[in-house]
Amino acid sequence: MKKLLGIYTASFKDLSLESWMLSIVMLINRTGSMVLPFLGVYMADRLNFSLEDSGLVLSCFGIGSVIGSWLGGYLTDKLGEYYVQCSSLLISVPLFCLYPMFSTPLALGIMVLAQSIVSEMFRPANSVAIAKYANPRNLTRAFSLNRMAVNLGFSLGPALGGLMATVSYSFLFYTNAVGALAAGLVYIYFFNRRQKLFRLRQYRANRDPKATVLPPAKEQSPYRDITFLLFCGICTAFAVCFFQMMSSLPLFYKNSLGLSQMTIGLLMGANGFVVVVFEMLLVHTAEKRFTTAFSLFAGTLLCALSYFLLGFEPGFLLLFVSMGLLSLGEILVMPFIATLTAQRAGGRNKGAYMGVNGMAYAIAFIIAPVLSTRLATLLGFSQLWIGTAIVLIICSIAFYYIAPMLPRPGAEDMQ
Repeated sequence: MKKLLGIYTASFKDLSLESWMLSIVMLINRTGSMVLPFLGVYMADRLNFSLEDSGLVLSCFGIGSVIGSWLGGYLTDKLGEYYVQCSSLLISVPLFCLYPMFSTPLALGIMVLAQSIVSEMFRPANSVAIAKYANPRNLTRAFSLNRMAVNLGFSLGPALGGLMATVSYSFLFYTNAVGALAAGLVYIYFFNRRQKLFRLRQYRANRDPKATVLPPAKEQSPYRDITFLLFCGICTAFAVCFFQMMSSLPLFYKNSLGLSQMTIGLLMGANGFVVVVFEMLLVHTAEKRFTTAFSLFAGTLLCALSYFLLGFEPGFLLLFVSMGLLSLGEILVMPFIATLTAQRAGGRNKGAYMGVNGMAYAIAFIIAPVLSTRLATLLGFSQLWIGTAIVLIICSIAFYYIAPMLPRPGAEDMQ
């Protein structure tokens, strides 16, 4: 036990204060994020949308995410990650407050599209900030710390959301607005001075007559990086399967198993709980004992097993086992994808690379709700989960072979 505690403590060692503050901002923001996990249930229970209409509205989030990821990456390289994160958080506040005013599939779809564009601009900027303030030797753990904050908020948010949904769904939207506002204010308070100091150092370095000014190196566009685009394609296939946790899985709990909003919230919150407790420990161990390729391979296989178990009339206990396996798989996949993306990028186009990888996930969110709800309607949820497991097995093999090709010479090798 003492040895395990020592390993767990070591996993947090040498992380910068800025990395911790980025994670605290993310925690505040995500604790208030209750809309997305319950949006499908809200449309079915409150607005009486059909399964197909619910899938189309959820896909609008994916379309907005594609636009937001591209725009966030572009603006981050042009303006800096500080201004993009501030704008995204603060503009999200009034948008979340407007949600209860829209009650038709078309109107709600437009609202979801607009809100997701603004919200998803935050992700590539946040990833660039993590890479900017982290030591290259603990880059994966810096991403893991941020994800731990995301999942701690996600474990609290849906649980609170399930309680609020029993009273009024409007509370979900207003709480999201309060969370975004609080996160924005904390971020500005802590990073405003650091951003000014960073710009001052750059200005002085450029004005130093002794400094050797070299012309900026030409860096490859991520849109012409065939190896990276192939990697992003595999990420999209993985995310189509994984993001069913946010779309078709709650509908499966509600429509097929007849679970209450509170129980759905507890199941969704269990994902965040597992990630919060085990992510830093597991990532720290994986960095030392496994290659990045093996971590991606094993994590994707755990996700496949998770969905496979759902295909055989799962009991209440098996639902939690399945969610636990999905969470452990997520731990072994997500941080290493972010690290490989940062290692593949150059010094001046990290925003573009993070944006393209974010677009890979966003495209998956367009495909996943429509495809999964259509397959569930035509074939049933059991066939959907088994088919998802097969796709994930193929992804695990693809990850294993492409991961060693991604880190550029000079990048910190995670293997």
